[in-house]
Amino acid sequence: MHGVVNWAVHFFMLDEGPLIWLSDFLIICASLGIVAVLTKFRLWKWLWDEWLTTVDHKKIGIMYMIAAILMLFRGGTDGLLMRAQLAWPNMHFLSADHYDQIFTTHGTIMILFMAMPAIIGFFNVAVPLQIGCRDVAFPYLNAISFWLFFFAAMLFNLSFVVGGSPDGGWTSYPPYVENQFDPGPGENYYLVALSITGIGTIATGINFLVTILRMRAPGMTFMRMPMFTWSVFVTSVIILFAFPVLAVALALLLIDRDFGSHFFTVNGGGAPMQYVNLFWFWGHPEVYIVILPIFGLMSEVISTFSHKRIFGYSAMVVSMVAIAILSFVTWVHHFFTMGAGPGVNSFFGVSTMAIAIPTGVKVFNWIFTMHKGRLEFTTAMLWSLGVIPNFLIGGLTGVMLAVPPADYQYHNSYFLIAHFHYTLIGGTVFGVFSGLYYWWPKMFGVLLNEKLGRWHFWTFMVGFNICFFPQFFLGFMGMTRRMYTYPAGYGWGVVNLISTIGAFLMGVAFIIFVYNILWSARYGERDTTGDPWDGRTLEWATTSPAPHYNFAIIPTVKGRDAWWLMKQNGESINGPKGVPFRPIHMPNNSGRPFIMSALFFILGAGFVFQWWILAIVGFVGVLICMAQRSFEYDDSHYIPVEEIEQTEAAAGRL
Repeated sequence: MHGVVNWAVHFFMLDEGPLIWLSDFLIICASLGIVAVLTKFRLWKWLWDEWLTTVDHKKIGIMYMIAAILMLFRGGTDGLLMRAQLAWPNMHFLSADHYDQIFTTHGTIMILFMAMPAIIGFFNVAVPLQIGCRDVAFPYLNAISFWLFFFAAMLFNLSFVVGGSPDGGWTSYPPYVENQFDPGPGENYYLVALSITGIGTIATGINFLVTILRMRAPGMTFMRMPMFTWSVFVTSVIILFAFPVLAVALALLLIDRDFGSHFFTVNGGGAPMQYVNLFWFWGHPEVYIVILPIFGLMSEVISTFSHKRIFGYSAMVVSMVAIAILSFVTWVHHFFTMGAGPGVNSFFGVSTMAIAIPTGVKVFNWIFTMHKGRLEFTTAMLWSLGVIPNFLIGGLTGVMLAVPPADYQYHNSYFLIAHFHYTLIGGTVFGVFSGLYYWWPKMFGVLLNEKLGRWHFWTFMVGFNICFFPQFFLGFMGMTRRMYTYPAGYGWGVVNLISTIGAFLMGVAFIIFVYNILWSARYGERDTTGDPWDGRTLEWATTSPAPHYNFAIIPTVKGRDAWWLMKQNGESINGPKGVPFRPIHMPNNSGRPFIMSALFFILGAGFVFQWWILAIVGFVGVLICMAQRSFEYDDSHYIPVEEIEQTEAAAGRL
């Protein structure tokens, strides 16, 4: 009995102190609260019918966004815990092991379980509407992609309370994460969860690439596509070339850990540096996977609120394609310090500097778009404008890091931490907030409060710069990254304290954002027009939220900024008066993507704990689901004309 108790204490991490106990308690309370609410208000059937089984791209986009906001809370909380630990010399708020775990989960969650679902959520919310189609090319596969991400995120977060979180850093370099140095299930959580969500991401890349290639409305040529759709197209291509490389690296490392192979163990003839190459061959394009859609989104926002066409459309397209190509020839700058030689370092230094050129083109295009425009400083516009100076700082410091001799000094210091966050937060997170304020009425039919939005923006903007700008100076002062604590004599204490104050200001800003969501849901202004911003692209041509079928009649596009041209010419989205409706072919909902992804969760748990019976059960279940789908022929239906007429009449479009 005593042995069972000891196993349970270790398994559920009850020996880690009050922080873990409190987290366990809050997780249990939150879970019981959700179950109680769903049961009391009899919402289980509604949840299953409307959300868990949906293949509607708009609802899937909303679920991605909700998940991203929750992961921003989790990852942000990890960041605050780290900043509390580093606020002053010789702090022991966290143990060294606990700090390593939080350090690892913070980076992994923010990049792969917050930034990725946020941008894929925008893919789903906007792209089919922008190109004038009724859904993505493969709606069933789209649902599988979301639920694979969801269950992967659940599996990864389960590590916090069951078995122990990964602690090898978000890059998980061998040999530090091989069994000899990192026993236990923690690293397996990382490898399995990222593998599962990676499958969903590759499927998403295929889905949106085919959607954009094959499902554009009549007249929407490539050079008439909205800039956000262009960015999604280019990003999907990067995903298809980059994510399979990550999948291979993770699989090889998992085989090392679970089956005793030696792909990356030196004493067995393996090469740890091979993992580093594979990881960053994915990792640097990944930075552009999460920023290129933000560039496209910013182009839409700045054009809309400048009341002008985007300046230099063709140059913007060419620059995105150039970024995509160059993103695959810069990865070695992540290890200039390994001693590859002057030839290799020179090539990758120049290629890293070169990628700044197409990025700079975009900045000038946004500025010239605003020049002589009729500017509206809405909250969405403020967030997009905030990207420009912050990402500029990140880009310029990136050019500094591209110089190999200088990088030798900067690379392992807090200078790199500051640079990285100025690109990822100053670029991606700022852009995500811009997109949320911009497309929120399209998703939910209600506008977020502008006054609260401004409080959110300025609090976050000030807190972000207070937090991360001093870290450049910490880098110059010699503070290295991955540090758990530091002595008082180095003079870093005051600068770290300032940085921590900024981090908590960002936390306050997040609370304001959540309050804005709750306040607006109850009291916010309803969007009755479908076009609250006087938009330019086709997503603003339909109601907010859009009907299940998006468009009663597929629009005919006559030029760039299709909806703006229609408004200028007095045209209806449903075409000339008297054009008859026809039944619309739509896919059926299905619970199989949810069930199959849950079986992937079981399969993954088997690999995490090396419980092979569990893994076999999950694998067989996945195969059965795939076989059932192969023989499913009744997978669609037609929306009758009468229902379409009723919906269009209610929207005032008849």
